[in-house]
Amino acid sequence: MSTTPIHLGMGSNLGDREAALRRGLRDLQARGARIGRVSSLYETEPVGFRDQGSFLNLALEVSWEGTLEELCRCGLEVEAALDRRRIVKDGPRSLDVDLLLAGDAIVRSESLEVPHPRIHLRRFVLVPLEEIAPLAVHPVFRKTVRELLDQCPDSSWVRRVGAPLAVEPT
Repeated sequence: MSTTPIHLGMGSNLGDREAALRRGLRDLQARGARIGRVSSLYETEPVGFRDQGSFLNLALEVSWEGTLEELCRCGLEVEAALDRRRIVKDGPRSLDVDLLLAGDAIVRSESLEVPHPRIHLRRFVLVPLEEIAPLAVHPVFRKTVRELLDQCPDSSWVRRVGAPLAVEPT
């Protein structure tokens, strides 16, 4: 097992958003992700496609025994279990699971980009991530999450609305 923490982002803006996030955490765990720190819940303004409801977002730290590609596929399976449909780019979704950072790993393939290519442009990602990993370093920009947040050009609103969701120990 890798000792490098892997950071994921999760969001939902359809149906019972909090229940979707809870199920996403349970499903990741059931598929082998060992969940560490989980951020508070944040309500966030849609970015990109703006004609939709606000999101609930969180960030989490996991450890994973497989490859990053396998973890990405796991996230896609968790999304599919909650009927995620990709109809409009940046559009409404029942659940979104994104691989944000994996230590110093830099991966660019057809199926995966790590670090996430837009992490530095999105407050809805950086604010929850800064809560749990302020000193994690972006391996391309060589800046901490806190520095990326301080320099983020995104002005969308992000507000804390709840405590971290509880995760059952495995």
